[in-house]
Amino acid sequence: MGRGQKADKRQKNIRYFDYSLLLVVFFLICFGLVMLYSTSSYNGQVKFGDSAYYLKKQLVADILGIIAMAVVARIDYRIWKNFWLIAYIAALGLCVLVLFKGEEINGAKRWLDLGFVSFQPSELAKLAIIVFLATIISQMPRQLGKFSVLVKVMVMIMPMVVVVAAENLSTAIIIMGIAISLVFVASPKYMQFIVMGVIVIAFGALFIAMASYRAERILIWLNPEKYEKGYQTLQGLYAIGSGGLFGKGLGCSMQKLGFVPEAQNDMIFSIICEELGLFGAISVILLFVIVLWRFMVIASNAQDLYGALLVSGALAHISIQVILNIAVVTNTIPNTGISLPFISYGGTSVMFLLAEIGLVLSVSRGIQLEQE
Repeated sequence: MGRGQKADKRQKNIRYFDYSLLLVVFFLICFGLVMLYSTSSYNGQVKFGDSAYYLKKQLVADILGIIAMAVVARIDYRIWKNFWLIAYIAALGLCVLVLFKGEEINGAKRWLDLGFVSFQPSELAKLAIIVFLATIISQMPRQLGKFSVLVKVMVMIMPMVVVVAAENLSTAIIIMGIAISLVFVASPKYMQFIVMGVIVIAFGALFIAMASYRAERILIWLNPEKYEKGYQTLQGLYAIGSGGLFGKGLGCSMQKLGFVPEAQNDMIFSIICEELGLFGAISVILLFVIVLWRFMVIASNAQDLYGALLVSGALAHISIQVILNIAVVTNTIPNTGISLPFISYGGTSVMFLLAEIGLVLSVSRGIQLEQE
């Protein structure tokens, strides 16, 4: 009888794995490859004599990212508690190295040339900061009610933020956003975040004032038609406006033919709007909403605070990046180099994003559901 009861108890507890999240992410990857080929085939043919040049490189990155996702998903997420400091120091060191040995592409020094491939350490920094803060916060959740402890946590990440901001202010803003979101999730007090918001605004204003080209971006944002560098923004807006409700059709964009520079990168959402219209744009946004919703479900059912914080960090990262990218393309905020997750061209970005998804799936595997 005792054995029967134990067997019955085992049957009632089933392990959970979020296949719906996995399915939506795979759909985003496939959609991203289709849109990447559509937006980059002209540039690839003109620059490299191969219309599929960008597609091939992104496909390799996607495959490597999927392998990383599968491996990370099968590893118990709690093991990363042992590597939080190593991850932070390694990411910080590589970001510092970029300042001295970085490869400059399109006027931005954000990459390390490894010979066979270019690597963007700031993408590693986003994942490292999630693991770093999730570990620290999970060890002292009750102390976060004290403002002094909150300040200490923020001070810990400032070296990373300052180093990244030196060449990539947009990524530094994302890192700050991840940090604030994680502290917000774990802290019982809300007034502190008003103060933190003021600090972040002051920090951003300081870095904008330190570089004339950043201040110029604000002027371009306010009046893009008055500046030569406002050309990309205007062409992106023309693409969005010409798409209408259902777009011109996949592959039928005119703006990608050299009018929107590097359309496969940060401005890919404008081409989605032109080719697939408002319907396509809303569909893409809804896909990201589903991803974030699954994140929220996993975080709220996570086995422990550490797992919940890891998922919350990934949620903050992807949501902030999607919002900022779309805001830039629609000229809601000044132009910054922020890619659209899973869709914009960028090997390093998609590989670390998929590794991050693997981390979330690992947390989902730890959830135990009771079956009636």
